[in-house]
Amino acid sequence: MLAIQATRTGGPEVLEAVDLPVPTPDAGQILIRHEAIGLNFIDTYQRSGLYPVPMPCVLGLEGAGVVEAIGEGVTRFAAGDRVAYANGPPGAYAEYHCVPEGRVVRIPEGVDSQTAAAAMLKGMTAEFLLRRCYPVKQGDAVLIHAAAGGVGSILTQWAKALGATVIATVGSADKAGLARANGANEVILYRDEDVAARVTAITGGGGVRVVYDGVGAATFEASLNSLGRRGMLVSYGNASGPAPAIAPLRLSRGGSLFLTRPTLFDYVATTQELDESAGALFEVIRSGAVKIAIGQTFPLARARQAHEALEARETTGSTLLIP
Repeated sequence: MLAIQATRTGGPEVLEAVDLPVPTPDAGQILIRHEAIGLNFIDTYQRSGLYPVPMPCVLGLEGAGVVEAIGEGVTRFAAGDRVAYANGPPGAYAEYHCVPEGRVVRIPEGVDSQTAAAAMLKGMTAEFLLRRCYPVKQGDAVLIHAAAGGVGSILTQWAKALGATVIATVGSADKAGLARANGANEVILYRDEDVAARVTAITGGGGVRVVYDGVGAATFEASLNSLGRRGMLVSYGNASGPAPAIAPLRLSRGGSLFLTRPTLFDYVATTQELDESAGALFEVIRSGAVKIAIGQTFPLARARQAHEALEARETTGSTLLIP
């Protein structure tokens, strides 16, 4: 089978196409024939060594397709079921992948495999950020960075559906149009404007209740300075590099602020949590409240070019690799 393997840590150039045997599912595992594979920033963190994984490594944590075979003791699924997963183990950049049955969910009627692969990791990230990390309420003012990206576009739509006033940051006029189409009340071009000053003006000096920041180093200070009293900065990504360390006193001086650095994996740690998170995601997709934008697709063999486009911030919405 075709697989894309990182032979060592580094840039996109370390990704190589290899021919590997189709794996056999162990006890408790299912073998999935991929129809679509999700590309995510965490893949680039693992490739670069920011998030260490054993090398060589077939990257990828997210995919959707059909169950080809089941291992001993599997009860959740049968051959022929349409399924998706989003939290590993690594190995999704391949035509086939074995995944523990407790880490996989069934794709409901009305959702196709490409949508599921584009939605699972980013959509469940949006779910836990909006519903459990900081539960957004009607009337809350929220700031969402990179609002035209994969997670950001889902966050914007879902926050709007929850009744929030959404302030979005984007990097270009074209992406500003996408953010507005997704329901953003206000859009800030972060390369051209002082984000915190604009947020202060928009909120009449009150600041926002929560900032969802997947960018990291480049936006960290603006995020803190955009918060109102007792606001929460949710720093969940490193697209521009890791956020800097700060002294706890910085939070008190900003107005008794909260800072958290969550990961999806701690919010879907059990099969029940996984099922509930995916269920909430598929519900908002099927209701039409959230639309999953697949901005671009690449053949699996061109995973290197897909990584280059993602890291250059040339993508919008979700990106898929197609076997």
